[in-house]
Amino acid sequence: MIDSEPDYRFTLANERTFLAWIRTALALLAAGVAVGQLFTATHGESLQQVLGIVCITLATTIALGAFVRWRQVQSAMRRGDPLPNSSMVRLTVGGVCAAAIVCGTLVLT
Repeated sequence: MIDSEPDYRFTLANERTFLAWIRTALALLAAGVAVGQLFTATHGESLQQVLGIVCITLATTIALGAFVRWRQVQSAMRRGDPLPNSSMVRLTVGGVCAAAIVCGTLVLT
């Protein structure tokens, strides 16, 4: 099938979705840096490090996944194919739940 230029509204919507994922990644990155630099070691430094690493790893994964997803959707729209499935939502929910467990452990100890 020959690639065709998709309706600009769909392209812009795809870009807005990409930027929303990037904002999420930036927020997680900021949280990871804040945990690593601003929290005091009252509950054990290792848990704080784990939380920081979880946030930063999740931020990196979301940013890379957002780019891959943006490219896949753009390519599918150009070919007129159905949009591909994505594991980004499951990944984000799982990562945020992991960060929440570590946060809960910090609060309860």
